[in-house]
Amino acid sequence: MAGHILRINVAPGQHVEPNTVVIVMEAMKMETEIRTRAGGIVASIAVKVGETVASQDDLLVLE
Repeated sequence: MAGHILRINVAPGQHVEPNTVVIVMEAMKMETEIRTRAGGIVASIAVKVGETVASQDDLLVLE
């Protein structure tokens, strides 16, 4: 889903559990939580707060 990045709740190197809310974005005037499917370590974050993203854009990478 395309939208604007509102918040990034993690940092590179941070360990996350499955189902953790990592990014909050606004799409169609609603806030949408982006959650992890699996646990791991955040390797990199590909977006910044305020950026517009398309539906197939990578937002972050977990190791």
